[in-house]
Amino acid sequence: MRIIMLGAPGAGKGTQAQFITERFDIPQISTGDMLRAAVKAESDLGKQVKEVMATGGLVSDDIIIALIEERIQQPDCKNGFLLDGFPRTIPQAEALKDQGIAIDYVVEIAVDDEEIVSRLSGRRVHEGSGRIYHVKYDPPKVEGKDDETGEPLVQREDDKEDTVRKRLSIYHDQTAPLVGYYQDWAARDAEAAPRYVRVEGVGSLDSIRDQILSELK
Repeated sequence: MRIIMLGAPGAGKGTQAQFITERFDIPQISTGDMLRAAVKAESDLGKQVKEVMATGGLVSDDIIIALIEERIQQPDCKNGFLLDGFPRTIPQAEALKDQGIAIDYVVEIAVDDEEIVSRLSGRRVHEGSGRIYHVKYDPPKVEGKDDETGEPLVQREDDKEDTVRKRLSIYHDQTAPLVGYYQDWAARDAEAAPRYVRVEGVGSLDSIRDQILSELK
């Protein structure tokens, strides 16, 4: 079961990825984790990554594809894998295809922008413990205070409305075109293309999970 997950920041990909990886006994391969592991292992690729990161550059698609190829040879990928955070652009999707890295399913969790803004901008965090609240969906007992310590809650920079809207704008520019890319490929060549699955990411976590799992056969 080899899966790519698509969806805007805040759509719930991380939570659903956990359900999927547990159900099919596959690892979640995050490009960020993979880059850090390569640097730590001091492999040839890791040294290249370290050099690029040290100069503040972006790691090239070629290096990331090479790392993915290396990673999916590991024993924990015998049942497949779930790619998290890659591909982000059509050239990256083309590079995966050109390298012959087969994908069975592309799962999109679709959520309206305004719902995402409401979800993320409503989050509040207790810095000491990492406990997360939501002003609308999971408010603290006392507004603005942590339930256990009474200490003030904060809004992370990443969760501020302006930042959320900027992140959504980048997603729509760079990553959302992948939806059309995979749909077109499936329409042109259903045998070779990954099966495209779209699930509305609104409702209970369990109902979203059940919809996804029912599509992954």
